[in-house]
Order: sequence, then C-alpha cells, then structure tokens
Amino acid sequence: MKYKSVFDIIGPVMIGPSSSHTAGAARIGRIARNLFRREPKWVKISFYGSFAKTYKGHGTDVAIIGGILDYDTFDERIIHSIDQARKKGIRVKFQEEDAVTDHPNTARIQMGDDQGELDLVGISIGGGKVEIIELNGFELKLSGHHPAILVVHDDRFGAIASVSNILAKHKLNIGHMDVSRKEKGKMALMTIEVDQPIDETVIEEITSLSNITQVTRISD
Repeated sequence: MKYKSVFDIIGPVMIGPSSSHTAGAARIGRIARNLFRREPKWVKISFYGSFAKTYKGHGTDVAIIGGILDYDTFDERIIHSIDQARKKGIRVKFQEEDAVTDHPNTARIQMGDDQGELDLVGISIGGGKVEIIELNGFELKLSGHHPAILVVHDDRFGAIASVSNILAKHKLNIGHMDVSRKEKGKMALMTIEVDQPIDETVIEEITSLSNITQVTRISD
C-alpha cells in the first residue's frame, strides 16, 4: 500500500462520507481538468465496480464533477457541483458500466469542447489517493500527488535521454518515470513525476527538443 504517514490512512480533509469514493473521485476529476487545461463543454463519466454500485449514495458523482470544475476536496461547492456545471452550460452524463476492471473504484472521464477531447481512466486506491492509468489510449501511472510532466513525443532513439538530461541540468530528481507507446516508431508518452516544482523554463526547454509534440505540466 502506498501510504507515507498515518494521515494518509485517516484520509484527507474533504467533503463527503468516503475518502475513496469522494476525495479520490474529486482528485481524479481535478487531474482531468488540469490535463485538459480549460473548462469543457461536455462531460461523460463512466463508473465501474464499486463506483458504479454506490456513486449516488457516496457522492462520487458530485465529487468527480467538482474536480472537473477545479474544486479541491474540501471545497463546499462540491455538494452542488452538478447543478453548477449545468448552469455553466456543461452537458453532464453518467453511465454505470458492467465490465470488470482490475480495481473496483474505477472511473473513465471523457470530456471535450470545440477545440478537442480528453479520455482518461483513473482509480481511487484509498485514503484519497488516486492513480491515472490511461490517457487518450496511452497506459500510464500518474499519482497526481507530485509535480509531474507529460511529454508526448515521437518514438525515436534518444528522446527519453534528452528529456532526462534537461531535468538533471535543472537538478530535478525523478521520483517515477513511465513510458508508453501505442506502436513502435509512432507516438509515445513519457510520464515523469519529480520531487521539486517544475519551472516554466524547464517546460520551454523540453518543448524545444526535436521529436517533442506536446509537454504538459501538472502541479501537485
């Protein structure tokens, strides 16, 4: 289990009855919002396992929409988040799925607007902790509890080393790194969590590298 202290076991400060079903769901939604980088026009949430069976009673639905609206786990506006989203003109749809997943608390968030779409799968592992395990078809492992960068790049020799060299130059220690690709030689995704805040200069340097398509920074 990935707990660093007794406070992780007790759970975070939050609105709602369950750290797994409420705080975790809010964090999954907020990570999706962070990655999308703007307010969506429409949102479709698919719940699996325990989430699908109890999401209404445990407030998972309002929590995950609250996260998409960029509310923190303790924000009292979460309680009314669905109504607030609809007042903003955001189309919201929930769907219960029967498919068996590797983790019982699994949610898929699909959202978009006229500029693009995002498809994300997250799991709530307890104590308000989460993992993002899929993004736009890429497998990954992102906790959302540490500063991180997601680097979309061409699957070419030296791409990973070039990014690592920039992080080393700026004395950023890599806590976790994961690389995923859909097909050899095509598009790939680096997920890198570090121990220190990431300055905009670092993002600009990585973006300027050859074979780099997109760089997204995620704050903890």
